[in-house]
Amino acid sequence: MLANATLAVMWVGLTCYALFGGADFGAGLWDLLAGGSERGRAPRRLIEHSIGPVWEANHVWLIFVVVLLWTGFSPVFAAVMSTLYIPLTLTALGIIARGAAFAFRKVSTEVWQQRLFGGCFAVSSVVTPYFLGSVAGAVASGRVPPGLAKGNLITGWLNPTSALGGVLAILTCAYLAAVYLSGDAARSGEAHLAAYFRRRALATGVVTGMVALAGIAILHADAPQLFHGLTHRALPVVLVSAVLGAVSLVLLLRAEMTFVRVTAASAVAAVLWSWGVAQYPAMLPPSVTVAASASESSVLGTSLGALAVGAVLLVPSLLWLYSLFQRRPAPTEDRRGS
Repeated sequence: MLANATLAVMWVGLTCYALFGGADFGAGLWDLLAGGSERGRAPRRLIEHSIGPVWEANHVWLIFVVVLLWTGFSPVFAAVMSTLYIPLTLTALGIIARGAAFAFRKVSTEVWQQRLFGGCFAVSSVVTPYFLGSVAGAVASGRVPPGLAKGNLITGWLNPTSALGGVLAILTCAYLAAVYLSGDAARSGEAHLAAYFRRRALATGVVTGMVALAGIAILHADAPQLFHGLTHRALPVVLVSAVLGAVSLVLLLRAEMTFVRVTAASAVAAVLWSWGVAQYPAMLPPSVTVAASASESSVLGTSLGALAVGAVLLVPSLLWLYSLFQRRPAPTEDRRGS
């Protein structure tokens, strides 16, 4: 009971990181593709305005997931961290480089410095979710056996399922970011930028759906146990995700930006939960289960109790931060978009 509760709480944290931190990564991709200094000034200004107050806070969710995995399922933590230390190290370096570059670009006065730090911020925003997705693909495809570094250090994360996970992570982050940014622009009265990001949200949503459909064949060949779970136990959740994705595209076409945030975020959340449902009760497919890898009940109970106390402080603080951020007007010195 406590093990399942701990797993559910951890999955909620992972979902929050995907919805909030993922959108921040996606904003970096649109920063990269915004164009030259003049053409990309307006989109980059909106991106900095949108993620500036929250980009550091969003990584709290990743720390939360890692700590809870370490505390609640230490054998799984040890296996994942040792077998997949290469992509995880690259992920950590990407997060550090991205944050430092974002901060330095804002205070740089020379154009060459702004371009250097801007490029580092944008590239790190693309490669970091790829590595995170490759880690998810490695675990889901059963390439992380129990024990310290028992899996292949290279092919464990360089394989078809990991590549699919990495590409889907990049596309999903870009999709969420475009949806959120379009809504922010519309709320600020910047119609050109709202249309700019809405077009990109539509295109990215279609491409993401096509990649997900193509991924069915990849999973069938490379991760049959995950494929079976997705097409059987988790099929209702998969269908919910598909319906929400289709509804989101319709809302984008109709420029209903208030509701599309909810449906787009829910579709992404459903994708994550379909993976969890498909894989359950395995923590490390095919044989390491939740019950077998969970810590003692005393540890789990204490951890959940500490989380409940911490949530009383953390959750209202985050809600207040997001609420203040949503009420903060965007700068209006440049309203041009393309």
